[in-house]
Amino acid sequence: EMMEEQQKAAEKQEQVLIEELEQEITELQKHDDVLNSLNIILRSDDVLLHGDIRPKLPDKPERFDPCPCVLGKEGFSSGRFYFEVQVKGKTDWDLGVARESINRKGTITLRPRDGYWTVWLRNRDEYKTCDDPPVSLSLRVKPQRVGVFVDYEEGLVSFYDVESSSHIYSFTARSFTEKLYPYFSPSLNYGENLRINFVSLH
Repeated sequence: EMMEEQQKAAEKQEQVLIEELEQEITELQKHDDVLNSLNIILRSDDVLLHGDIRPKLPDKPERFDPCPCVLGKEGFSSGRFYFEVQVKGKTDWDLGVARESINRKGTITLRPRDGYWTVWLRNRDEYKTCDDPPVSLSLRVKPQRVGVFVDYEEGLVSFYDVESSSHIYSFTARSFTEKLYPYFSPSLNYGENLRINFVSLH
């Protein structure tokens, strides 16, 4: 009975946070002057490319190998941040956040215990959260642009379909202890490039 009450309380808190986020995103989209006053990290459409040819690159510790993945340049250890990724035309992708100390070499498992809070698309229409255990998502509309919102102190990572203003999934009540970085994978040569817009909320 106590566990049921705790679950209900957690769900209620999640719903409140989601509603607040939806309202905040809506307001941001309405007012360009508000967007311009925020700390914009990547304002123009940054493009994450994919391809068939594997270039020869230096084997630096921060580089993923062999996975076609990348982290954002700036990490966060407090506050809230939000970014949008255009996934239109992509048939495979991974999006979310990752902690600073993640393994970047060899086989990578996308799950919270290994420092990843992500969702993915496979085979054009198979959406899944990389939770413990993974959760298959039944989305009514195929997202063209995905918004990712993080509240570090609340332990919240939420994903949204920007165009339909609908909630996709949330990781809640997490305990973050390291810097978090935006995480992206355009997969291999499947469809269009990913386009990224990034905003830091204070």
